Amino acid sequence: MTSTAATPVRRNTVFLIVGAALLMMSIDSTIVAIALDAIQQGLHTSINLAGWTLTAYSFGFVLMLPISGKLAERFGRRQVFLASVAVFTLASLGCAMANDIYALILLRALQAAGGAGFTPTATGIIVDHFGPARDRYVSLFGSIFPIGAMIGPVFGGYFVGYWSWRDVFYVNVPIGLLIIALALRFVPRDPTRTRRRPKSMDVAGVALLGGGLLAGMLAVSILGERQPSEALWPPLALLAFAAALVVAFFRHIRRARTPFIAPRLIYGPDFGVVNLVNMTYSGIVIGALALIPLYATSRYGIDALRSGTLLTAQGVAALVFSLLAVAVLRRSGYRLPLYAGSAVTVAGFVLLALPPAWGASPYAWLAFATFLLGAGAGVINPAMRNAGLQLAPESSSMLAALRTLSLQIGTIGTVSIVTAILSQQHDAGQTLAWTFAFLAVFRVLIMPLARWVPEQRGAW
Repeated sequence: MTSTAATPVRRNTVFLIVGAALLMMSIDSTIVAIALDAIQQGLHTSINLAGWTLTAYSFGFVLMLPISGKLAERFGRRQVFLASVAVFTLASLGCAMANDIYALILLRALQAAGGAGFTPTATGIIVDHFGPARDRYVSLFGSIFPIGAMIGPVFGGYFVGYWSWRDVFYVNVPIGLLIIALALRFVPRDPTRTRRRPKSMDVAGVALLGGGLLAGMLAVSILGERQPSEALWPPLALLAFAAALVVAFFRHIRRARTPFIAPRLIYGPDFGVVNLVNMTYSGIVIGALALIPLYATSRYGIDALRSGTLLTAQGVAALVFSLLAVAVLRRSGYRLPLYAGSAVTVAGFVLLALPPAWGASPYAWLAFATFLLGAGAGVINPAMRNAGLQLAPESSSMLAALRTLSLQIGTIGTVSIVTAILSQQHDAGQTLAWTFAFLAVFRVLIMPLARWVPEQRGAW
């Protein structure tokens, strides 16, 4: 049970504060990619090691997501939110001052550990304090990430072109300090809950899940970098080890008295299909979008700068259609947006796979196809963000973490598998065209999953 707040909550102010943290994290996930070449030159390292600044961020983010959700439910959303922003800000300062690529990689992992706490704690804060309006405010989270995807590359290009790659990280410091100051002033303390004996942290569960995820991501990363002349058994052995750890994790949480993640939240009735839909409907699309600049360059010869701006089209579409979906969500329910968004997504994949028609230039054709993918994602995201949370609002932080984890798994799996295939092919453009065609067919085949998503109309 929770107590009623003593003073009214300034909803818009609180939303802007937690939204600013999410926007900072969203921008950082794209802005660093623009600075890779500058980081390589500035630290006198190889492009492979420079690329690990992205990989380390993904590792740290995926590993800490469920942990941060658990910490938020144990120690409080507000406390963990403040700690997460502090860690992210300090790690950003360290990244900006790093003079060694290995130090930068480690600090990027630490930065991700802080950023992983933003979504579950921000969601928990809104669920705890926003009352009947919580579904609409949670839905608006879906409009924040497209904004970050749009402006991240622009900021990155500006900093690298006119200042230094270090400013990509320095910019987070004043923003982070401002968020902390405002959160201390305006974000309310967690509601008083019925006192219970604190549960001990499931260290074994954390180790099994973290080790399995880390080994799996490392395996697919090695597969993607593997040359035809190199032995295949090392990454396959690592993949088998990852699978064994994940199996051991599921056995462990079924037997543990206080499991790291309650099994029902992963594969229980209704929860399982929500996680699967998040992974296959949204996670795979995010992964496919990351491949579009490469596709534009390899198939149509579009330069790197213009190919990168293609993602602006999906960001605009995701933002606009996410806001429209939020406005009608209480009347439409969750399933109708899933069907509508899937149909638009399929159309986008089909257009990507086909050559330009009706006199359209390759750039305009790809921009429109990318716009459709963003529109489909924008329609779906508010429904899926609420579909899981309304099942167990008391576990909102963990459910938000599991949703983001599902998206990450779908994204990383898509990118890793496709890049592994590309490494064995001579015509990357044609291979990606077939990939998009396959994804269109796959999306049609999994569309019936929407009928199993728990329906809800009105506020929850």
